[in-house]
Amino acid sequence: MILETIAEATRKRVAAEKEKCSLAEMKEKATAMNPDTGFPFEQELKKPGMSFICEVKKASPSKGIIAEDFPYLEIAKEYEAAGASAISCLTEPEYFKGDKRYLKKIAETVSIPVLRKDFTVDPYMIYEAKVLGATAVLLICALLPEETLKEYLETAHSLGLSALVEAHDEAEVAQAMRAGARIIGVNNRNLKDFTVDIHNSERLRELVPENIVFVSESGIKTPEDVGRLYQNKTDAVLIGETLMRSSNKKAELEKLSSMC
Repeated sequence: MILETIAEATRKRVAAEKEKCSLAEMKEKATAMNPDTGFPFEQELKKPGMSFICEVKKASPSKGIIAEDFPYLEIAKEYEAAGASAISCLTEPEYFKGDKRYLKKIAETVSIPVLRKDFTVDPYMIYEAKVLGATAVLLICALLPEETLKEYLETAHSLGLSALVEAHDEAEVAQAMRAGARIIGVNNRNLKDFTVDIHNSERLRELVPENIVFVSESGIKTPEDVGRLYQNKTDAVLIGETLMRSSNKKAELEKLSSMC
């Protein structure tokens, strides 16, 4: 299963990083920073209308290299200028060709919130996200037992970080809510076999109360897709490949939002 393969690679990566900077050191750096952030990622997604989380992504396991030319900072600035609500930045290096440097530089440059998109398997990664300048982290239900998910949520919130809790089915949505998720993202891509079904978000929307921010992720390609999700009371969409493949991201984002 590709998800567990990536998770295992991530565990090895984190173990190597702890050799350079221990968990205690990283935690000390993170907790020394201001936790009173106001949770800007959540606040942006709660605004009226459809919110767009635009992804800076060089590659993916299912598509290979998406952007040979990868001026990540220019892409992030273009997203901000186009009206993105937030930016999602991949930091997983092996399968998505991401890098922590991308996140740090983007967070230093743009004024909109930045989500660290990675496979969080250790609290170290949450503290590190804070130090790098992220305003939100991704927590994937399929990777985390419920008690661990709850602990990670509490850690993120104590640092002033929002957490996008990703679910794929009814059981994971229920798990996310029991753990105390304030933002639930439904991934339309099955991370076990990479099949995509955008109707997954539509089906699961009714399970999530409206006081929890609801995000649809993956496989969103057309204005009709976005419009249908908007009509279904989706608060935000996370879009990566469609925008990354566009030569005019501002025009593409305007087109995608035209039916909201």
